Amino acid sequence: MEFNFQNPKLELVFKYFEEISKIPRGSGNEKEISDYLVKEGRRLNLETIQDETLNVIIKKEASPGYENAPGVILQGHMDMVCEKNKDVEHDFTKDPIKLQVKGNYLYADGTTLGADNGIAVAMGLALLACDDVPTPKLEVLFTVNEEVSMEGAMNLDGSLFDGRYIINLDSEEEGRITVSCAGGVTAIVNIPKELKDIDKKQAYVISIKGLKGGHSGIEIDKERANSNLLMGRILNKLSNSNIKYDLISISGGLKNNAIPREAEAIVTLDSNDEKNAKEVIESMLEIFKNEFKTSDPSIVVEMHKIDEVHERALSEQVQDKVIKVLNLMPRNIQTMSADIEGLVESSTNLGVVVTENENIKFEFATRSSVKSLKDDLNDRMKLLCDAIGVELILEDDYPEWEYKKDSKLEQICVDTYKELNGKNPEIVAIHAGLECGLLLDAIQGAQAVSIGPNLFDVHTPDEHIDILSTERTWDFLVNILANIK
Repeated sequence: MEFNFQNPKLELVFKYFEEISKIPRGSGNEKEISDYLVKEGRRLNLETIQDETLNVIIKKEASPGYENAPGVILQGHMDMVCEKNKDVEHDFTKDPIKLQVKGNYLYADGTTLGADNGIAVAMGLALLACDDVPTPKLEVLFTVNEEVSMEGAMNLDGSLFDGRYIINLDSEEEGRITVSCAGGVTAIVNIPKELKDIDKKQAYVISIKGLKGGHSGIEIDKERANSNLLMGRILNKLSNSNIKYDLISISGGLKNNAIPREAEAIVTLDSNDEKNAKEVIESMLEIFKNEFKTSDPSIVVEMHKIDEVHERALSEQVQDKVIKVLNLMPRNIQTMSADIEGLVESSTNLGVVVTENENIKFEFATRSSVKSLKDDLNDRMKLLCDAIGVELILEDDYPEWEYKKDSKLEQICVDTYKELNGKNPEIVAIHAGLECGLLLDAIQGAQAVSIGPNLFDVHTPDEHIDILSTERTWDFLVNILANIK
């Protein structure tokens, strides 16, 4: 990677970023990256711990003059969301991420970049490797599976840590100090597949693509189109237009924490219904283009023949349940905060629909910064699922991170930012899941903040990071550590 850094330490940060970009690290596939971190910690002659979950903790003693300073836990997650453009050949289980510098920004080539949260891993390693940056005792924590279940943070042994100041490096906007975040849960709806025999008919694929997608927490307020929900509207419209079709399969999205960008449904039609079906598809495209002309102007909806023969399709009852789940379950923003202007308080995102061997599976990411509202959403989804006659499973429940006033760590960060920039940072709460709530549960008496450089379009193949913002964030972090005495 060629870029002229004003701060030579940034060369080390991005050198580490290049190294980890060569290592597969999709959620649930972190063994290799975890082992790399262990190897690097031991190469630096630092105390290194790898727990059973594959979390890694690397400890570095305080610099001279900081022996009595409060210890600091720097934290980021090693896994990344694996998304790619459909025309890109890339195997996230073995292929390296191809990095591209475009002006002041770093991109990948048609895939997610993994700066969320690889930049935290790179900064943590760089601080551990630097002998000329004064710091209190550091305990750098790299967690696993944050993007899917927060399994690493959930299984963390808090007794392994001495520090009580936690600096999470998983925020995505420079100039902001995050002090609170939403809790969440994964809601899974399963519809058992029941098949019926059908006469051989022409098969068609209905596809939705061209959407922006994005992070289902941070960018839910941008009102971007959700391909799974749009497919539900199309299927319902076809049914209401007296077009007789049989649903073979449906799929859309890859991760429940990403707003899905594409969806497909395979159907069979009588030949005399083809024209009417295409007219419905074209009319829905015009409706979507109008509704999402600002947030998703490049939306594409198509229907075309495919060379497939099907003698079995989903039963009428299953097809009806699919349409009801897609159209009736709570979706998008549910409540806005009355205390913090502009903050989404509660939401759901139908991130994944997949037709499996035994079930049609729907995965929702439910978030709220108020536990009672998260519980209410779960209860309402359960009521609706019972009424439709489908199964609801709740998994990977993680707590919200409540704001605590009078945090000494927050004040140190605010004062440091003002020293560097001549103005105060924004103090914010976000509608996304950070691991801080779980870390604070595990490490009693700790305080936490979250910071980070400017990241854009995370969880999509357009993900990129501002290199100059990363440089400023590094300076901010180094000065925070210097001011903890």
